[in-house]
Amino acid sequence: MQSTDLGNKESGKIWHRKPSPATRDGIIVNIIHNTSDYHPKVLRFLNVAFDGTGDCLIAGDHQGNIYVFDLYGNRFNLVQRTAQACTALAFNLRRKSEFLVALADYSIKCFDTVTKELVSWMRGHESSVFSISVHASGKYAITTSSDTAQLWDLDTFQRKRKLNIRQSVGIQKVFFLPLSNTILSCFKDNSIFAWECDTLFCKYQLPAPPESSSILYKVFAVTRDGRILAAGGKSNHLHLWCLEARQLFRIIQMPTKVRAIRHLEFLPDSFDAGSNQVLGVLSQDGIMRFINIQTCKLLFEIGSLDQGISSSVISPHGRYIASIMENGSLNVYSVQALTQEINKPPLPLVKVIEDLPKKKLSSSDLKMKVTSGRVQQPAKPRGSKIQTRILKQDLTGDFESKKNELPDGLNKKRLQILLKGYGEYPTKYRMFIWRSLLQLPENHTAFSSLIDKGTHVTFLNLQKKYPIKSRKLLRVLQRTLSALAHWSVIFSDTPYLPLLAFPFVKLFQNNQLICFEVIATLIINWCQHWFEYFPNPPINILSMIENVLAFHDKELLRHFIDHDITSQLYAWPLLETVFSEVLTREEWLKLFDNIFSNHPSFLLMTVVAYNICSRVPLLNCNLKDDFEFFFHHRNNLDINVVIRQVYHLMETTPTDIHPDSMLNVFVALTKGQYPVFNQYPKFIVDYQTQERERIRNDELDYLRERQTVEDMQAEVDQQRVEDEAWCQKQELLRKAEETRREMLLQEEEKIIQQRQRLAAVKRELQVKEMHLQDAARRRFLKLQQDQQEMELRRLDDEIGRKNLTENQAAVAKEMRADADAYRRKVDLEEHMFHKLIEAGETQSQKTQKVIKENLAKAEQACLNTDWQIQSLHKQKCDDLQRNKCYQEVAKLLRENRRKEIEILNAMVEQEAKKWKEAEGKEFCLRSAKKASALSDASRKWFLKQEINAAVEHAENPCHKEEPRFQNEQEDASCLPRTSHLNDSSEMHPSTQISLNRRAVEWDTMEQNLIQKVRNLRQRLTAQARHRCQTPHLLAA
Repeated sequence: MQSTDLGNKESGKIWHRKPSPATRDGIIVNIIHNTSDYHPKVLRFLNVAFDGTGDCLIAGDHQGNIYVFDLYGNRFNLVQRTAQACTALAFNLRRKSEFLVALADYSIKCFDTVTKELVSWMRGHESSVFSISVHASGKYAITTSSDTAQLWDLDTFQRKRKLNIRQSVGIQKVFFLPLSNTILSCFKDNSIFAWECDTLFCKYQLPAPPESSSILYKVFAVTRDGRILAAGGKSNHLHLWCLEARQLFRIIQMPTKVRAIRHLEFLPDSFDAGSNQVLGVLSQDGIMRFINIQTCKLLFEIGSLDQGISSSVISPHGRYIASIMENGSLNVYSVQALTQEINKPPLPLVKVIEDLPKKKLSSSDLKMKVTSGRVQQPAKPRGSKIQTRILKQDLTGDFESKKNELPDGLNKKRLQILLKGYGEYPTKYRMFIWRSLLQLPENHTAFSSLIDKGTHVTFLNLQKKYPIKSRKLLRVLQRTLSALAHWSVIFSDTPYLPLLAFPFVKLFQNNQLICFEVIATLIINWCQHWFEYFPNPPINILSMIENVLAFHDKELLRHFIDHDITSQLYAWPLLETVFSEVLTREEWLKLFDNIFSNHPSFLLMTVVAYNICSRVPLLNCNLKDDFEFFFHHRNNLDINVVIRQVYHLMETTPTDIHPDSMLNVFVALTKGQYPVFNQYPKFIVDYQTQERERIRNDELDYLRERQTVEDMQAEVDQQRVEDEAWCQKQELLRKAEETRREMLLQEEEKIIQQRQRLAAVKRELQVKEMHLQDAARRRFLKLQQDQQEMELRRLDDEIGRKNLTENQAAVAKEMRADADAYRRKVDLEEHMFHKLIEAGETQSQKTQKVIKENLAKAEQACLNTDWQIQSLHKQKCDDLQRNKCYQEVAKLLRENRRKEIEILNAMVEQEAKKWKEAEGKEFCLRSAKKASALSDASRKWFLKQEINAAVEHAENPCHKEEPRFQNEQEDASCLPRTSHLNDSSEMHPSTQISLNRRAVEWDTMEQNLIQKVRNLRQRLTAQARHRCQTPHLLAA
């Protein structure tokens, strides 16, 4: 049994030698998948499916890696990495390179094995999909989960129908019948329905199984013709249904070891017309038993208790069985090997042994023929028993020597007789005979270790020296030569080794192991003593050839000597190419049939025979180039004549010069490990190896230095390109900078002009604002004056009305005093208001002055900067242009100064006017303050007099009041009015602002006070009168 580990490889061979499955287990190959990471682990295969041809299968592991295994082409390829476990596979679609895979996320994807691209992505299931059934035409597919089944159109990848059922029932399996348009649906309640695919019309329903053998169906299988349905479950009973008659026709009881059936699969047969008779039954113990459903006999079984099977799939043509084992590996079985014991005819009862002829037996005449058939025997009585005896041959002749016995039952002497009779071996069996003659050990492990060492450094550039058209042939040649070089060091230095190995590589290019061992056997036996004079040609071997040629054809040798042609020219080219340059393929194969069947000296005799048979054209050659051309190209020569001449030379050459006396007999390669080859001057090879290594190191140093120089040159070139680019960029930047400077100068000139226009507009606006402020102040003052005059007239009228009556004279006086106080207050408020306005104007003027000064400074700075920029820009201009610019700047400065002087003069005049107006207003404010103070003093005095008068009147009500009023007038006339006026005139103008606002308040307070005084006076008068009347009432 061969085992293949996929490892991390994405492609490779399934087996490295032709599989020969044993009848006992029938395993072709065991495929495992182990990762070579830091923590190695086994990747378990979960599902497997065959394609329509049955020669390719697809398998997916639990990490989502999907592989395609081509059993016919002996290749495997990783076609997809889905990154999640696959739950079902289908590989028999209409488009042969596409396959369906159901994933753990409940989706179904379609991929292409050639392009490795996603073709479609189908969604719709809400639970894991465990079955995919494809229609025979490959156009439709049914995907089944535990709760639903869905029908898909694989041309458009659209869902056509969906089967929904009650959750309590559940689906076991829904699938197409083979070669039919019928869908079979099987449910967990053992109900089975048949539906028409196109219309989904229910065709029929199978009846319930009998109660005596009622089992819950879990697995199903249908024959190729769709007539028989096999169903099983958790029991050792199998139910066979006839779908045409729609009834249960047979119940098969499996052995008692079987307690549950996990999988069912019919084994197809090419000669049963689809009515499959062999059914594979996978039970709970991991063993799959194949039974005949007609005879109910167990035919064979696969798997064991130690290596149980998890699931199995049988190819459509019935040649292979792919099984996923419980350990996660994949086994591929050969049905032919498993059924070999069953299908072979019975052995005959009698075998006939022919007697030997009466003449004396010899080793070459000993023959034995064993035939089977019916023989005539004398009649025996019925009661007699058949006796068995062992016959022994008592031979008196000599037997063949064991050295003539070859593997696989062949005999070397007989092969030589066959070869002499026919001249060559049969083409069909030539490779088999060569392998037997050379006794190849087929050391797979040793050869794999040589191959694993990789390509030898000597043959890395083999295609440059030997340009071979076929890439495959070149690759095989490179591997074979590398294996030889790893086997022995001398072969890495042998220049003619590719010429020696090429014909064998071309012949055995599909089996590299046989190719390597044939070449190694050739070198050990037929190339003896070739490497003793290495690196020169084998002078000893060439001397043997020359001695034989001198013995058999002195004239030809004399001709060679006369024209200075040595054995290195007429013998060595034939040996180093093993006649591949001078012979055709058929001639070369015929020649090596004889070489491999004879002593190693046969090859040297062939060189002599080739020269002797070509003596006529060689004797006609006189130039060295002609000789070289002759021994390197094909010639008109019959190879049969050459071979006969070789045999003649082998028999007629004297023993003292015969090569077989100097060459050893044939020695086969050892089994297990290849022998050590050291038949060469080791010191020369070591010296050459050291020299070659030194040269290689020097070459590497040279290449490294050259690479360094090239890198430096590349850096220099790159730096030069970068410098040129930098210079160009700097030039562009300089031009752009000049352009921007010109644009900036133009913009600055425009800005200067705009600033000048803006300054003029600002000045005009300021003048207009000043005029408007003056007009507003005048209007406001006029309005205040009118209001005051109106208020004074109103007060005068009111005082006049009060003076009309005598009782209100004092009140009128008091009102006049109040009016005077009010006027003073109004004056004070007006003065304060004007002073506030004046202060605001003064502050505004100061601010404007500072702003104007700053503006003038900024304008001057801008002009200076502009002048500097202009001067820098016009450095190359002549003196006249500079003088003109200076004059223009001076003119502008003078004009600015003149305008500033005018503005300052206007501001000074306005300031003088304002100060005069402020002085007048301040004077008025002081007068108003004095008047207000006088009014307050008069009012206080008046109130005091009134209170005193009221008290006196309350004490003496009969007293006359005229003198009091006179005294009041006199006292009032004696008040210092001038001082009050002066004080009122000295009031601050800021108090005038509040006079207008408080005028109404003063009037209200004055009226309230007068009313209180009147009320008090009336109460006091009433009390006095009441006290005067009370004594009169008491006296009466």
